[in-house]
Amino acid sequence: EEQLVESGGGTVQSGGSLRLSCVTSGFHFDDYAIAWFRQAPGKEREAVSCLASSDGTLHYADSVKGRFTASSDSAKNTVYLQMNSLKPEDTAVYYCAADHLIKVTSFGTFCEARAYEHWGQGTQVTVSS
Repeated sequence: EEQLVESGGGTVQSGGSLRLSCVTSGFHFDDYAIAWFRQAPGKEREAVSCLASSDGTLHYADSVKGRFTASSDSAKNTVYLQMNSLKPEDTAVYYCAADHLIKVTSFGTFCEARAYEHWGQGTQVTVSS
């Protein structure tokens, strides 16, 4: 059974940093696409970081480019989201999501939430001004 567990959220002041972790289990890490999403109160869930193509290139939302960096450690079955220069508008619940590369690819984009069946419980990030 695929499982994802996020951690690392918290409350920081504007300009601060956090690193989120997503520990995965129950599937072969290298065969899956794993993406980061976030959802702020009253807003739709949006992709923060996801694969841009099957060659491993990453796509970032325009609002986080240059500030957020996603990475992975296949030996630990873990993906990370390093978030720097945080802004109040980054406040949201952050989720990691995963599904098999073949399935996600069929959606034509790696950044569509409905392409992913397996989600973590989310971790709250709050940025105060």
